[in-house]
Amino acid sequence: MSAFHGTKINPDRFHKSQLKFYAFLIPLAIFMAMPIVFVFSHAFKPIDELFAYPPRFFVQKPTMQNFIDLMNNTSTTGVPMSRYLFNSISITLIVVFVTVLISTMAGYALSKKRFRLKKTIFEINTLALMFVSAAVVIPRYLLIEKVGLLDTFLVHIFPLIAMPIGLFLVKQFIDQIPNELIEAAQMDGATDYQIFRKIIIPLVKPAIATIAILSFQLVWNNTETSTLFVDNENLKTFAFYMSTLTSATSGNTVAGQGMAAAASLIMFIPNLIIFIILQSQVMNTMAHSGIK
Repeated sequence: MSAFHGTKINPDRFHKSQLKFYAFLIPLAIFMAMPIVFVFSHAFKPIDELFAYPPRFFVQKPTMQNFIDLMNNTSTTGVPMSRYLFNSISITLIVVFVTVLISTMAGYALSKKRFRLKKTIFEINTLALMFVSAAVVIPRYLLIEKVGLLDTFLVHIFPLIAMPIGLFLVKQFIDQIPNELIEAAQMDGATDYQIFRKIIIPLVKPAIATIAILSFQLVWNNTETSTLFVDNENLKTFAFYMSTLTSATSGNTVAGQGMAAAASLIMFIPNLIIFIILQSQVMNTMAHSGIK
């Protein structure tokens, strides 16, 4: 058992006691990886293979034509695909950064600061976890219209930077940081900003990684904002554009299937990359949440 130590999830090296886990996990991993393989394979299928019956799992004659058609395609209003992709990348980067910043700063204040209504504010945040997005569409629309954000670039950003689950997760993480550590830093003359940057942020990196993944997926795959709050085609996102590729109003629905397959891969790859990069931190979040 020397390969296992501390609270680490994974052992340092292979041990024969792990064989029973491999016997179960390897077939399960192969089964769960099949949709990923299919997304990659599907994107490179020529039109005849996309409509082949019975459907083929693996591509027989891979081609880049779907991606070429997608790059050269413009919407019915004349907006190029690159504009939608640029909007999605810009909006996602801004929202993820601001969401992480607000969640960590608010979590620090609610956990370690003393002020009136602190408990009430956190209870309101917890209450917000109960509502699904579909339940607040009408109130959100009325509020966005009242503040004048309809059909603007900012309508993609402001409604999504409030992330109750992010604040809840960070606050619970910071609660487990000893108050003595904060007090020692204050006695050494550290300001709130220095404590936040040099103590809080390094200790809650697993929670930050989890928030970043959740926020990224929420924004990158979001079509609701472009559908309900934006009329200007130049302000819409790639996720919305992808949903229109196979519609009857987009022109050639047969060619649209190939472009939609290529667009699906483009939408999927960033999700895969960010999870691979941050997955170790997410696992640490899960391990940390079970340690008292």
